[in-house]
Amino acid sequence: MSIVLTLSVVLLALVLFVGEWLPVDITAIAIAVLLMLLGLVSPEEGISGFGNSATITVLAMFILSAGIARTGAIQVLSDLLLKWGGKNPTQQILAMGVIVGPISAFINNTAVVAVFLPIVEDWCRKQGISVSKLLLPLSFVTVLSGMITVIGTSTNILASGLSEQLGYGAFGLFQFTTLGLTTFVIGLIYLAFAAPRLLPARKEPAIDGVAQEYGMKDYVSEVVITPRSNLVGQTLRGSGLQRKFDVDVLEIIRNDIHFPQPLADKRLIAGDILLVRGSRGDLLKIKTENGIDILPDVQFGQQSLEEDLSSGEEGVAEVLILSNSDLVGSTLKDLRFRQRYNSTVLAIRRGQELARDRLGKIPLRFGDLLLVQGPKQSFLGLQTNPDLLVMEQQDVETLRRDKAGIAVAIGLGVVVLAAFDWVPILVSALAGVVLMILTGCLKPGELYGAVRWDIIFLLAGLIPLGVAMENSGATQWLANNLVALGGNLSGFWLLMLFYIATSVLTEILSNNAAVVLMIPIAAQVAKTLSLNPLAFIFAVTFAASNSYMTPIGYQTNTMVYGPGGYKFLDFTRVGAPLNLILTVVTPLLITWMYGL
Repeated sequence: MSIVLTLSVVLLALVLFVGEWLPVDITAIAIAVLLMLLGLVSPEEGISGFGNSATITVLAMFILSAGIARTGAIQVLSDLLLKWGGKNPTQQILAMGVIVGPISAFINNTAVVAVFLPIVEDWCRKQGISVSKLLLPLSFVTVLSGMITVIGTSTNILASGLSEQLGYGAFGLFQFTTLGLTTFVIGLIYLAFAAPRLLPARKEPAIDGVAQEYGMKDYVSEVVITPRSNLVGQTLRGSGLQRKFDVDVLEIIRNDIHFPQPLADKRLIAGDILLVRGSRGDLLKIKTENGIDILPDVQFGQQSLEEDLSSGEEGVAEVLILSNSDLVGSTLKDLRFRQRYNSTVLAIRRGQELARDRLGKIPLRFGDLLLVQGPKQSFLGLQTNPDLLVMEQQDVETLRRDKAGIAVAIGLGVVVLAAFDWVPILVSALAGVVLMILTGCLKPGELYGAVRWDIIFLLAGLIPLGVAMENSGATQWLANNLVALGGNLSGFWLLMLFYIATSVLTEILSNNAAVVLMIPIAAQVAKTLSLNPLAFIFAVTFAASNSYMTPIGYQTNTMVYGPGGYKFLDFTRVGAPLNLILTVVTPLLITWMYGL
């Protein structure tokens, strides 16, 4: 009965993960609570994920990655990208791989992509390259290089913890580095030669910058307050103009003087020119009701629309919503975005979809790209906000460049201590966190914003599911049935079977969930058939990160989805062959390097 109950909970988890009715971390916690209510795990086992060494190590690595990124240590390498990249797309991807790969082997790949996104965008702009040619390879390169060391991804750390729980020992820091480096090189060569040919130029470098790219002339206009207008003498707040209609007033121009935000209490007079975001339909309604004149596009004069929007202290920027952002799930109206950030959202990009109307009612998602306009000083504040990533290289003032050497030294110290087994990786990582704070690389208040809490809660909620599988005998039962079904298969084909099954599962669930479910079963099958359990554990671990076919399969894929202007199938076009290559190559390499 306990096996039936446990497998029913696993099935429910699959349905909830696929349905995405709740965020994955909330789903994982809900499953842990259900396991406790059903008596499949004790309360202590139900919350054991929060005190698990894998969970705490992942938490510490997020903070260490943030400390290194916050000091600008990674930005130093941007000059190498410009120096080595050249004009050839193959050379550009190879240069990017050589620079980004070693970093992602030791630093969380979402942090690496967050740093390199604006660097690569700026590089593409200078070289006249479509950014869609390089951002998807950037994401894939960080995923591939995350498999070089145990600390490269949270999945590897979780797999190491599960291996230790099952009695096969925790992974050494470089235990599968030879395998990881080999698959990285194979993947990088494929991307360098195939991606430029398979990826279309979704976002050509625009002559008029973001104004042309977002088609702003279709929904940003100048209107003039006529002497007969009932807006004369009123403030914007008092007129209710922005509440009644789907418009935003970006600037007030009076006698060639540009008045920037905030504008709510600015009193309007006849002759004022308002720069507004809004559809022609809304502007015609305002013209009828409030007595304004809509000026033709030529009124922007000799300068471009983007220059008009960026006059004086004003600016235009693209801002990416990060995965751990408090903004996810809320609307701009709920957030009071204009008041909160002193900036106005002009458009929202999601992949190739572009929303320019009714922006206040659109629930925001991770990976959404916001086109914002406001005081340039406000963008400096956005650059330090953990919820958002401004898609331009960070100003030196916002980085602690004088601490870069210290942060790198701390990171190297953590790696060396763990590599020589002088202390466990958990201890060295936590010691590194303390040193990051004591040396000023990170401020105490930045500690919590550096952690991907969704991943931490996901791990904490999933670990009890693995415990329940063991306690109930479900793992043993599934392993026995798999042995019976695959009894005629050789060890290699069984290894291949687990690799494929995990790859499919990681696309449906998440890489961490796939590891929790598959590693105990794979190890048990190997043990029953007197095969090498570590080989099967490695196969599952590598397959769990073999997620390249969709923009939602991996966090870094979602991060580049909007900025690259990609279509959903662009990821499948480039990722499916890569998946196939690694599905054939990785089990062969595991068999050769570690034996069965």
